[in-house]
Amino acid sequence: MARHQRRVGYGLPLLLAIALHLGILVVSVIRFPAAEEEPPNRAIVQATLVSTETATDRAQRAEEAKAAAQAAKQAEEEAAKQAEEAAAKQAEEAAEAEAREAARQAAEQAEEAAEAEAREAARQAAEQAEEAAEAEAREAARQAAEQAAEEAQRRAAEAEHQAKLREEREAERQRQAEEEARRQREAEAERQREAEEEARRQREAEAERQRQAEEKARRQREAEEQRRREAEAERQRQAEEEARRQREAEEQRRREAEAERQRQAEEEARRQREAEEQRRREEAARRAAEAAQQGLDQAIAGESESVANSAQAQEAANGFINLVRQAVEQAWAIPPNVTGNATAEIRVRLGPSGELFAASIGRSSGDSAFDRSALQAVRAAAPFAELRELPSSVQRQYREFNLRFQPGDIR
Repeated sequence: MARHQRRVGYGLPLLLAIALHLGILVVSVIRFPAAEEEPPNRAIVQATLVSTETATDRAQRAEEAKAAAQAAKQAEEEAAKQAEEAAAKQAEEAAEAEAREAARQAAEQAEEAAEAEAREAARQAAEQAEEAAEAEAREAARQAAEQAAEEAQRRAAEAEHQAKLREEREAERQRQAEEEARRQREAEAERQREAEEEARRQREAEAERQRQAEEKARRQREAEEQRRREAEAERQRQAEEEARRQREAEEQRRREAEAERQRQAEEEARRQREAEEQRRREEAARRAAEAAQQGLDQAIAGESESVANSAQAQEAANGFINLVRQAVEQAWAIPPNVTGNATAEIRVRLGPSGELFAASIGRSSGDSAFDRSALQAVRAAAPFAELRELPSSVQRQYREFNLRFQPGDIR
């Protein structure tokens, strides 16, 4: 009993779905309307257009029939799917299998029936449309033929009338052309006369222009010749002036070069004299330094024997300083043109054996030549070996000292 009730609940939606799909299919087939007959049109072009539109309608109705069949099939599949989903919630596996089978068979039957009906309806609609189109085409052809005959007669009459008008217009154009040709001949004769007169005037004017041009060319040639002679004279004058300036400039350069060579020769002679004088002074300073060194050695040798105490050592140190001053003074060559108040102080530093370690300017005199001569005198007088003869207690004290140079005095 329960199984029977479940079947009734499943079959009702399925039957409703099938009935709905069949109704849609029938409506889609029935809605194919036949082409309404339009009143005959007298235009051949419009009759041809009706025939084309009818063929298009037939193709469109065939496509709509196929689309309706496909829509019915899709609707049936959708209904079966919905029915299966509803039945899955209510029925068991056996009831679902029976329902799907029944739905499939019903869908196939409905689809076959719909396709058969659609094909039949499409065939009938196509036959009807073709018959209507043939009738319309025949009527349109007849009417077009009548219209063409009438139009041909009208055009023939119109062509005859136009031909007469063209003949009249052609005759008028011919008359006007002859008149225009006469006027043109007269105008041409007048233009010819005026042209001949103008040509005569132009020839006369051209002859006058030619005469004036020749006169102008003659004056220009004369002026050009005058300018050429003046330019040539000016170029000649400028060339002579330029040659004179060049000779003067060359003479000036020669005199300057000669003066420069003479000045350089005098400068070279002066430098040679100064160098010779410097060498002479240095040689004299060297000989004086050697003599001073010998005298210093002899003096220290004589004094060292008498040094027995500190007083004697101090005296020996004072004697050493005096010997150094004498040696430097003998080696000093004072440069010329030195002022009498020039003073330079030279800082002297000796080694343990009296060799010169350093000689530098402690205070400059402001005269670079005077400062250099003082330094050269100290260097020429060194070494001061007499330092070794001093007692060891005072040697270190006299290894560094200052010498003040003044013209005629060294302290």
